[in-house]
Amino acid sequence: MRLLLADDQALVRGALAALLSLEPDLDVVAEVGRGDEVVDAARRTRPDVALLDVEMPGLDGIAATAALRAALPGCRVLVVTTFGRPGYLRRAMEAGAGGFVVKDTPARQLADAVRRVHAGLRVVDPALAAETLAAGTSPLTERETAVLRAARGGGTVADLAAALHLSEGTVRNHLSAAIGKTGARNRATAVRLAEQNGWLLGD
Repeated sequence: MRLLLADDQALVRGALAALLSLEPDLDVVAEVGRGDEVVDAARRTRPDVALLDVEMPGLDGIAATAALRAALPGCRVLVVTTFGRPGYLRRAMEAGAGGFVVKDTPARQLADAVRRVHAGLRVVDPALAAETLAAGTSPLTERETAVLRAARGGGTVADLAAALHLSEGTVRNHLSAAIGKTGARNRATAVRLAEQNGWLLGD
């Protein structure tokens, strides 16, 4: 079984490759450190399964999943991430991933997950699946999400308004709505809660 690994942390990528290569039926044929390198590497090496991290430069793992499934529908995707966030799981599955596991999954279980995804089965971390059902979909609108995403780096309302090409009043309204929907007391808490639920992934 031919595997492609995509993770921006070289140490993690190397460790995964070493562990999976110990399995007699698994062969790592490509390793990349950016999401926007996944499709080209897959076209060159024709893997059976791609193991993708979520947070990568160039293209996040969820967007890379969708691009890979469109370019090479025969290649299955297993998302392997440090960030076990409910919103990530839901979006990964919608993008066409066959599985979603966290990086501290024991090596034997990870190899088994690869085989099951290759066989066309769904493999999902059980605790994360339960969290995802409990969390539901993001209550934030596209604009509220963009405002919270911009607010991650701090800055004043005026800074956010300039960055998003919106009026300060509009930014305040979106922040207020987002704070209400997340049940937060302030902007910083709203950002943290939305991030924990995986609602802020993207540009």
